[in-house]
Amino acid sequence: MSSEAVTTERGDGVLIVHLDDGKANALSFDMIAAINAALDEAEGDDDVRALVLHGRPGRFSAGFDLGVMFGDDMSAIIDLVADGGALVHRLYGSSLPVVAASTGHALAAGALVLLGCDVRIADDVDAKVGLNEVAIKMVLPDWALTIAADRLSKRHLQRALANARITTPRDAVDVGFLDEVVPEGQGLERTVAVAAELAATLDPSAYARTVSAVRGPVLDLMEEQIARDRAAGISPL
Repeated sequence: MSSEAVTTERGDGVLIVHLDDGKANALSFDMIAAINAALDEAEGDDDVRALVLHGRPGRFSAGFDLGVMFGDDMSAIIDLVADGGALVHRLYGSSLPVVAASTGHALAAGALVLLGCDVRIADDVDAKVGLNEVAIKMVLPDWALTIAADRLSKRHLQRALANARITTPRDAVDVGFLDEVVPEGQGLERTVAVAAELAATLDPSAYARTVSAVRGPVLDLMEEQIARDRAAGISPL
């Protein structure tokens, strides 16, 4: 599967999804649709037992498409944020382990995508990681607050959300956005190795049932919140 900004390749039981729009890797309608198509491919193939999301050099994702977010089309803003929420929800509830190769900046919706992944591995580069919405006059939608509360360290939650604290990849491990930082240039190799290990050692049925049991209440709440945002017709940001 390939699109202008998303391409895939196969490894040992792993589907590697490369995100590269040549710019900030913004979550546009097209980018979200292409990632969903890659998930369709992975979840529909018994030979694929884990998935990797890999950013472009210097950018994992800098957030939602600002051309939409700062535009005048309110319905498009609502749909984009809800579609982004649905993607994060799908990643968090996927029947396959998802491992992120964070190659650089992961801000706003990009950081939320990290929260939807099982394991998050970053290159040790000069990059910004975090949720900067309050600093740019926005309020995170309820679904984003829900997954942030589930994944982030309680010691850092207030600073990460209310204070819009942005950190380096190394500091983001303690906050909860990332799990591991490796020397620059080794992130993808390490991420694929971790995904391949998960693919080889985890029983698919047991994994899916465990995800449903452990994350089910959070996933159900996120689904309700996303649906409510769509129905309200008011931007949640």
